[in-house]
Amino acid sequence: MKVRVLGILSLLMVIIVVTVSSVILTSASRELTQELQINRVAALNRFAQLASDAVEDNNTTQLQREMDRYSELYGEGILIRLQQETLRAGGLSEDHSEVEDALSRASLNLSDTTLNPVRAFGTGNDFISRSFGTASQVLGEVVLEVDLDAARQKLRERWLVVVLAAVALGVLLLVAASRITGWVLRPVHRLSKAVHELETTGKTSQLPEAGPPELRELSRSFTAMADTVTESMESQRRLIADTSHQLRNPVGALRLRIDLLQLALRSVPEKEAAAGVVAELERVEEMLDGVLKLATAEHRAFEGSARAEKAPEHQRLAVIDPYPILQGEVERATPAAHRAGSELTLEGPGSESPIVCDPDELAHMVGELLANAIKYAPGATITVATRQTQGGTAVVISDDGPGLPAEQLAASTTRFWRAPQHSRIPGNGLGMTIVERLAEANGARLVLEAREPHGLAARLEFVKPEEDTHV
Repeated sequence: MKVRVLGILSLLMVIIVVTVSSVILTSASRELTQELQINRVAALNRFAQLASDAVEDNNTTQLQREMDRYSELYGEGILIRLQQETLRAGGLSEDHSEVEDALSRASLNLSDTTLNPVRAFGTGNDFISRSFGTASQVLGEVVLEVDLDAARQKLRERWLVVVLAAVALGVLLLVAASRITGWVLRPVHRLSKAVHELETTGKTSQLPEAGPPELRELSRSFTAMADTVTESMESQRRLIADTSHQLRNPVGALRLRIDLLQLALRSVPEKEAAAGVVAELERVEEMLDGVLKLATAEHRAFEGSARAEKAPEHQRLAVIDPYPILQGEVERATPAAHRAGSELTLEGPGSESPIVCDPDELAHMVGELLANAIKYAPGATITVATRQTQGGTAVVISDDGPGLPAEQLAASTTRFWRAPQHSRIPGNGLGMTIVERLAEANGARLVLEAREPHGLAARLEFVKPEEDTHV
């Protein structure tokens, strides 16, 4: 944006500088022309007077001497045509077409004393002429050659000064425009960055009040709005977490009462009804656990985004080898896999593949994905492995179970979403959402894709650790 604004301002500055320079140079040309014209017209009148006197005295010796001296001094030719003879100085001859034209106009008693404007890079000389004599008779004509080279040289020198001044002025204006543009756009860039930060992290730092008054007011308004949004989001997260936590006490008390009630029941229908209540109660407990985990994961995701925007390091993150954690989770999940008739396999690490992650949260994510695979793909072969990717390392949990259609894969990370074909299997529909949020908190991403010919693969893709990241 700054480049575009500077480009427009630079174009306007060039137009202004060129226009002002053209006016100055035109004025300089007019001034030099007038100065030269006044000087040469005075000389022309003087020679006209000398010629008139020479005609009266019938002696042109002094006139010729004055003409030669003038030509020698200024390097310009003079031609005076009298009735009896024609005097010449400086090599000027009436054979020259412009001289001939000047003589013709002068013979008609038309004075031609106007010079053409001096051009810095023009060529050739100019001619002025007039007649002399009495009021009733023209006694002769005077033609004066005007050398414009000296005036052109002065004009070129002024051109050089004006061009240098224009360049200096242009550079000065460009620097001023750059500073003014930066002064105006810097708050806009801060505001844009703050909007992006608020969008990705749910919070932002206070914007400094700088720049034009309108932008300072906009920064104050945005900071107030961002504080309100951040407080509202934080209140929502706290409400969910507190509500879930507080509900656990009455649910626990309810479970205790039902357990005591079951001891007092005697008939089979009563015990079956109590068992149904216990099953629903366990579902509520599982739901509360899931909501608490999701609230924690979303809070961690916001922390992770804020960390990526602000601080390069975080105490909970470290460069780790994921294999020992995968090994521990596989050992922990193996009994459940055997009960479900599944085969759980951990592939050995092909090469060293460190990742940046919170070890506890990696264990949580892998455990959640393994639990999902065992629950929804009973009897399948489940494989846990690490794979090198183009940008880092991926932890892959895959199975050869029934998998999910493409449209269900896209919806599987939505809160409380459950596949219709799995509605009879206990669950709360929060597992994939929690894994996705924790992956975001650790700078990774969860990718779900179908396997061929059937099955599901869940990849936790981590970027390659930077060289200066602490272990």
